[in-house]
Amino acid sequence: MTTLALTLIVFFASILQAATGFGFAIMSIPFYLLILEPHDAIQLNILLSFIICLIVSYRIRHRIDKGILIRLIKGSLIGALPGIALFTFLDEQPLKIFISIIILISAALLITKIKLKESKTKQLIAGAFSGLLNTSTGMGGPPLMIYFLGAKTDKAIIHAATNAYFVFIAIISFLLQIIVHPVSKSVWTAALWSIPFLLAGMFLGQWLFAKINQQLFLKIIYLLLIVSGLYMLLSNI
Repeated sequence: MTTLALTLIVFFASILQAATGFGFAIMSIPFYLLILEPHDAIQLNILLSFIICLIVSYRIRHRIDKGILIRLIKGSLIGALPGIALFTFLDEQPLKIFISIIILISAALLITKIKLKESKTKQLIAGAFSGLLNTSTGMGGPPLMIYFLGAKTDKAIIHAATNAYFVFIAIISFLLQIIVHPVSKSVWTAALWSIPFLLAGMFLGQWLFAKINQQLFLKIIYLLLIVSGLYMLLSNI
């Protein structure tokens, strides 16, 4: 039952990631936490996110804005070490509450349609917060969503830049995490079982990307943030 649940979570989360450039962690981690210890859930998410983002990025490599990508990566290096400190020292329940609060704050900022002027400095800042959250919770997407959607960036640019960025930050996060929390055998086993379902979801998500308009794209993100954030918070307080 646990294996079936994991593979279904991965399938639907990979559809979202491939279709939007975000969302794998937002959809998967709240459900992973029902059946896995938090640190294992985060590491499994990072492993699978790396695989899907690597494949998607290669397929759309001609669309990647290298300037944006480099600035996000530079910013992420600033946030990575504080993030790994949170990953190391937060206990299970505080870590779950921290994740849920981050999700709900992100949802509130997006729904209020916060407006941001596009700038290189803000891209660095978004990368720094993303790096902090990715190394601590495996969820580096919300800061990037807030920035890109607030700056009204075209979904094709978001899709390409974020998938390429998550290839890099997944490697950094995973290397830092295994220093302080070695990966368990169950995580490697779950990752291997999940790969076929991840690939199936990814190809379906790529097909959906061409069909989703900007408004539907936003509504999917808002709904997932609210539902997953509320569920996690209410179940841990």
